[in-house]
Amino acid sequence: MNLSGQKAAAPDPYFPANGDPRYRVHRYELALEYRPGPNRLSGTARLSAIAGRAPLAEFALNLAEFKVGRVLVDGRVPHYAHRGGKLRIRPAKPLPAGAAFTVEVHWAGNPKPVRSPWGGLGWEELADGALVASQPVGAPSWYPCNDRPADKASYHISVNTPSAYTVVAGGRLLTRTTRASTTTWVYEQPAPTSSYLVGLSIGLYQTVLLGDPGLGGVAQTAHVPAHLLPRFSRDFARQPAMMRLFEELFGPYPFGEYAVVVADEELDVPVEAQGLSLFGANHVDGARGSERLIAHELAHQWFGNSVTIADWRHIWLNEGLAKYAEWLWSERSGGRPAHDLATAAHRLLSVQPQDLRLADPGRKLMFDDRLYQRGGLTVHAIRCALGDSAFFRMLRDWAGVHRHGVVTTAVFTAHVTRYATEPVDELLTAWLHTPELPPLPAPPVAPARPPHPPHPASA
Repeated sequence: MNLSGQKAAAPDPYFPANGDPRYRVHRYELALEYRPGPNRLSGTARLSAIAGRAPLAEFALNLAEFKVGRVLVDGRVPHYAHRGGKLRIRPAKPLPAGAAFTVEVHWAGNPKPVRSPWGGLGWEELADGALVASQPVGAPSWYPCNDRPADKASYHISVNTPSAYTVVAGGRLLTRTTRASTTTWVYEQPAPTSSYLVGLSIGLYQTVLLGDPGLGGVAQTAHVPAHLLPRFSRDFARQPAMMRLFEELFGPYPFGEYAVVVADEELDVPVEAQGLSLFGANHVDGARGSERLIAHELAHQWFGNSVTIADWRHIWLNEGLAKYAEWLWSERSGGRPAHDLATAAHRLLSVQPQDLRLADPGRKLMFDDRLYQRGGLTVHAIRCALGDSAFFRMLRDWAGVHRHGVVTTAVFTAHVTRYATEPVDELLTAWLHTPELPPLPAPPVAPARPPHPPHPASA
C-alpha cells in the first residue's frame, strides 16, 4: 500500500531514515519475553504520543525486520506497512494537530544488530545472554520507536526470561516476580530518555553495591560475573569518589540511580545508557587500566543523557565534555593535570589530518577519535579563556539549566559567552567551525582546582 503522507519537517541530517519529527512520544511501555537459547524475543509496546503542529494523516516508527502481529492506534486497527526497518502507520482518521494518541505494536522474532557504517548496532546476542548497545541508531533492533535523540520519553520495561538470568535496565527496579522457571523484571525510568539510551542487559551476574546511599549518596549497583568480582572490586573502587567529584563539578546526579554491568565477553568500547553503563570483561584487569573509561561513561549521565543533543551533528557536546571529565578526574585524583593531558592531545592531533569540523563532523567522522580529543581540547580552551571560577560555574549551570533537555552547539556557545569577561567568539569559531587545529591555549590562570573541592578519592 502507498503511505506517502506528509513531508517530515526536519529529519536528522546524518540519519534521515530514522525518526519522525511530525509527532513526539512521551512514554513507552514495553512488555518483553526473551529466551536466550533460541534468541527469541516477543513483545508488546504501548506508546503515548502527541501529534505535532499539523494534522497527522500518517506517521512512522523505526522497527527492524520482526514479524508484526498487530498494530492499534487509539484502540483501532490502522493501515500499516512494515518494510526496510520502518513501520508506516495510517490511522483510520487523521489525528488532529496537537492531539494525544496511543500506538500499540505486537512483534516477535530473532533480534539481531542493525547494520551501520560502524558494524552491528543494538541487540547483541552473547554466549549466554544478551545486551543492547544502540548508539546511534540501534534501538529499532529490539523495539519500535521514534528513533531520534531529541524525542525523549519515560520508559516502563517488563522483561520475562528464565530465572537463572539477571535482567538489568536503566531505571529503578520496581518488582521481580518468579513463577515456575521464569522471572519477570519490571523497571521504571521516569526521566526523559532518548531511544538510543535505553539500556538492557540479560546475563548470569552477581549484584554488588558500590558506595553507601544511606549516607546521602547516589545508589550505585554493579552486575558482574562471579569470576570477575575480585578484579572488578579494585577497578571500580573509586567510582563512588568519581560520583562525588562529578556532582561537585556538574551538579546533582540527574537520575535516581546508577548501575554498571560487566558482560562476560570482550567489548570494543564501553556503552553508555541512561542510568546505566556496560563494560566488557576486557575492561576489568584488576589494575585500574580502564579507569578513565569509567569516568567517561559516568560523565555521560550529565552530558549526553540528561543534556541531550538535538541531532547527531552536535555529538561533540557529548564526547568532548565526557573526555574532559576524564581529565578532570585525573587532575583531582592524583594523576596528570588536565593541561598536561591537553598538551598530549594537542601534540597527537597536530600530526593528523586537519579535516575535522568539530561542530558538524559529518556522519563518516562522528566517532573518529579526533572528535573526542579535539572536543576535550575545546572544553579546555574555554576553561583557559574563562578562568577556573567562571568555567566551573558555566559547566555546572550548563548541566543544571538544560537538565533533561535538548541542546545544540549554538545553545552551548551562547551559554559560554555569558560567563566570559572578554569576547570569546573568535576562539569558539576557531575550535568548533574551522578544520585547522588552533594553537594550544595557555594554562588556566587560576590554580587547576575547582572552586569547591569534593571529598578525597578513596584508595
